Amino acid sequence: MLIPKQSNNFVWIYKPDGDYFFGPDTKHLKEGKWYDQWVPNDHTFVKDETGKWHVFGITHPLVDVKPLKGSIHEGEYASFHAVSSDTSFKESLTKYHYKDLPKILAPKDRPGETLANHAPYIVKMDGLYQMVYGHSPIRLAVSSDLHKWTPKGKLFSDKDGARDPNLLFHEGVYYIVYCSNKSVRMRQSKDLINWSESQTILTTNKFDPESPSLIFHNDSFYLFVCSWDGIWDGQDIQGAYQNKTYVYNSKNPSNFGTDEEKEITTLKSHAPEIFQDENGDWYISSVEWPYRGVSIDKLTWE
Repeated sequence: MLIPKQSNNFVWIYKPDGDYFFGPDTKHLKEGKWYDQWVPNDHTFVKDETGKWHVFGITHPLVDVKPLKGSIHEGEYASFHAVSSDTSFKESLTKYHYKDLPKILAPKDRPGETLANHAPYIVKMDGLYQMVYGHSPIRLAVSSDLHKWTPKGKLFSDKDGARDPNLLFHEGVYYIVYCSNKSVRMRQSKDLINWSESQTILTTNKFDPESPSLIFHNDSFYLFVCSWDGIWDGQDIQGAYQNKTYVYNSKNPSNFGTDEEKEITTLKSHAPEIFQDENGDWYISSVEWPYRGVSIDKLTWE
């Protein structure tokens, strides 16, 4: 079994630019008002047909209230979108390299849906980019060019909640993993539309799981899960974006055990994405830690 190791040399690549809030109004945010500071969260990287890398993720204006507790996720109704000017991911790893593009899938673009637009994850199937997002109900949107998106509606709900979806395509099957009550759960599909019943694949009695990422590597499955322990003074924004990520290993994607049963290491990242570039090199991303915005660290296997 190989163990993932990070270099602990994060490169700060992106932070959302100032923008007008897409609305609707919240307790502290006003539709149409300009906000200089925006906060990213769960995100995804995808390469377009020209070879350029795009990043999408949760965003909202930083709420200027004290304490921040209770308003840390206020207005998370759309996704940021940014793009690299390079076709080499390695060459895109420079400070503020990614160019801000218009936000996508704000409530006005998906009428009839719940306001929240959380944790997008994108794969390509049948010539279209397919985005799953939450929180519950988990929903689907499609695009031919990564710029214009068409909502396709609800995929499934979970009685205990479903948030932070992540996809793995393996041997003809799509596996979707998501967080629920003290657990990570999984469903399977061959078409991204019809999904199996949920299975609990990891039980976390010691923390609330966030931002799962499932990969297949070295003939086994690895599950990366960020943790929330509830300990935060409500003052410093970075305190709400905790940076401890647990890594689990299993031959069976349906069974990562309970608590530390199949834990193999811990990494430093918040809402990590684990992915390979066009050269096969591995990376781990992080938001709001160690810097405001999105940062990237190199990942190796030992």
